[in-house]
Amino acid sequence: MQQVKKKHRRKTSIELARLCVQAALEKKAEDPLILDVRKLCSFTDYFVILSGRSTRHVQGLAEAIEDELRSKRLSSSKSEGLKEGSWVLLDYNDVVVHIFYAETRKFYDIEGLWHDAPIISLDD
Repeated sequence: MQQVKKKHRRKTSIELARLCVQAALEKKAEDPLILDVRKLCSFTDYFVILSGRSTRHVQGLAEAIEDELRSKRLSSSKSEGLKEGSWVLLDYNDVVVHIFYAETRKFYDIEGLWHDAPIISLDD
């Protein structure tokens, strides 16, 4: 197994979350959101939530994020839903990325379920 590249070893979980968002935005992700769930759960620090216009777009967004992080020798510990493309989950331990087909995102309303989580600005 390759080591994480030296310049990426000290990335904080929020930097990793922003890296995921940036990779997805380059592929035209819609409605990006980062939720800070550190005080609400023990299994992760941040949720990154994104939408795609079609199942193929959702799959492409997931692949773009994985490719970007893999190039830095960071890989997800688990991914689910890539084959179907309706809701893809990428687990990077401290960051969990949810990529939804737009209609599926409305149905599951992850933002509503985690409404107590502060929303992190994407501009910083």
